[in-house]
Amino acid sequence: MTIASSTQLICFTVLSAVVAIGSLGVVLLPNIVYSAFLLGGVFLSVAGLYLLLNASFVAAAQVLVYVGAVNVLILFAIMLVNKKENLAAIPGLGLRRLLSGAVCAGLFALLLRVAFTTPWATPGPEPVGDEATIRIGEHLFSDYLLPFELASVLLLMAMIGAIVLARRDVLTADIATGEPADQGLIEKSRTPLLVEKTNS
Repeated sequence: MTIASSTQLICFTVLSAVVAIGSLGVVLLPNIVYSAFLLGGVFLSVAGLYLLLNASFVAAAQVLVYVGAVNVLILFAIMLVNKKENLAAIPGLGLRRLLSGAVCAGLFALLLRVAFTTPWATPGPEPVGDEATIRIGEHLFSDYLLPFELASVLLLMAMIGAIVLARRDVLTADIATGEPADQGLIEKSRTPLLVEKTNS
């Protein structure tokens, strides 16, 4: 085994461990801010895996789109939403966790079966270099046009949802009258405070 192959194996092992542990942290940590930061680490590790596959354009797109846009949007939504609510007890929480764990274990077993039974081509195809960007553009706007548009709609829905969740309710009252401060009260005509009333 050469130095290059051993270095590649070590990098792959480290990045895979970071992806697996970070994904578990995203799901299991009770603090949602820590989960969002771990999600950014998972995205960066996936970009590193793309670099190991000589897919530099996909790695750059991963960092720009997911780390620089999606993860930052999630962090902004978390930090802007500052509503402290008393959550009611969820009925049947233990049963729901058991069912969710069973579904996740089934999906994990299915992925393991696919990974070990698929005849993977080793070694893989030769890297195409700079032509990879041209091929990605051709496939993106021909074969994968519908998933590309659906992903853009999904990101738009996520942005609208973040805006709706970040909107704060106005609960203040007007100082002069004590009425709730709403748009109708703001537009209501009233006597200016600086005008003195004359006794007729």
